[in-house]
Amino acid sequence: MTLPALAEPVIGDDGLHKAPWMRETFRDLREDLAEANDEGLRLMLLVEQRGCIYCKKMHEEVFVVPEIDAALRERFFVVQLNMFGDIEVTDFDGTVLPEKEMVARWGLLFTPTMMFLPEEVASSVAAPRAAVAVMPGAFGASTTLNLLNWVVEHGYEGDESFQKYHARMLEMADKPR
Repeated sequence: MTLPALAEPVIGDDGLHKAPWMRETFRDLREDLAEANDEGLRLMLLVEQRGCIYCKKMHEEVFVVPEIDAALRERFFVVQLNMFGDIEVTDFDGTVLPEKEMVARWGLLFTPTMMFLPEEVASSVAAPRAAVAVMPGAFGASTTLNLLNWVVEHGYEGDESFQKYHARMLEMADKPR
């Protein structure tokens, strides 16, 4: 499959970066998870805020790396949340709050934060408790790509922590082929 050319990151009316791999949804996480599963994708929540220099770094330096862009397009169902937004979000446990109150309920302090959900989440659990991985803050391309791969490969179900997986991937990348 040929991917379209990478688009320059754009800023939306809400002041957040917009990317072609982001989904516009009603922000009902139960529906978003079902849709992601129907498409064979993993649900990723991306929490950002207006004017965030680290969000800018991720969008302009990391998410545009061709391998990362391709992984996000082909393997993830990405829903963006505004840390200080007013759009209602429905959590897996049925709690409905504006984005800013949901983010506070979840205890998230940093942007960007990427939260990765498993394919199944109990109806009694809030998103952060169900998450298989949470990456708060901006990281480099290799860390981000390795985390995306680790989530898709269900690395969190095995004995190899992400840190060990990442170290192994970096070591393999350094070896001549």
